[in-house]
Amino acid sequence: MLFFYAFQKTHDLRCSTRLLHDKFQNISDEKNAIVQELGFGGSMHIPPMNFPHKLLKGLAYSFNLIENTLDTRYGVLIINPKNIGAALGLNASGALVPSKFNFKEFTEDDKEVYRSFQGKTLKQLTDLMMEIGVDGDEDRLKFKRAFILYTQMSFLLPTTINKVSPVHMPPIFHMDTIREWNCGGHILNFFIKGISERILKKKKYVDGCLYALMIVYFCESKHKNKVADAIPRPPWLQHWMKELLLEKIQAKIKNHMGIVKRAQLKEKLTKMKEEENKEKKKKTQKKKDI
Repeated sequence: MLFFYAFQKTHDLRCSTRLLHDKFQNISDEKNAIVQELGFGGSMHIPPMNFPHKLLKGLAYSFNLIENTLDTRYGVLIINPKNIGAALGLNASGALVPSKFNFKEFTEDDKEVYRSFQGKTLKQLTDLMMEIGVDGDEDRLKFKRAFILYTQMSFLLPTTINKVSPVHMPPIFHMDTIREWNCGGHILNFFIKGISERILKKKKYVDGCLYALMIVYFCESKHKNKVADAIPRPPWLQHWMKELLLEKIQAKIKNHMGIVKRAQLKEKLTKMKEEENKEKKKKTQKKKDI
């Protein structure tokens, strides 16, 4: 009964793996080929299952925000853009995906693209991806943009808001070079912020892709201290099918993961935040004095 309960919807963890799996099953082969072309084909290997609240929450609280590590009974596992990218089959080198844009600098065409997606829900993006044809260049580009927004909202950069937000918009204006951006680093930074805000009790929910953190944890702990040739090739998630995941998860939720002391971590983060605020006040005061 407890094991069954652990696999129910993760109410304070936003990464919707089942949603993304279902979309890949329902779109055409031609559209799946476009997703591969974009460099997001690794996501096609996500199994149709929810993931246990206890394990994902444990990973969030085991994440050392000071060192960017997972502190577990297997020892310290370094979490970086490279292994996040390897877990999901995404690029993890080069410049980070832009996180902001200046609407005033947009061309009229860019402004029209922005308005066409602004405020759309996951349901609306789903309908668009399912209904649009991909025969013409314009429709193919529209499908690509809709997919990038959808995969961010439901999986890679999930938040509590069920609408396209400014944080999801920048990549759709760089479709020609999307494979070149450091997606691993972008995803890592996003869930670091989500975990930080959760631990400091600023937010009720954990934003970000904790599924990626789980795959890194499973793969790195299983292959720790092995030579490079013995470690599976990316994307790592393709090696963790439903049956293997269930077996691994069942073992993990019965055992202690070596979770970092939450109170100690919170104290460190609070002090860091206080110091940051002091510096901001000093800079503001200097500007006023000038």
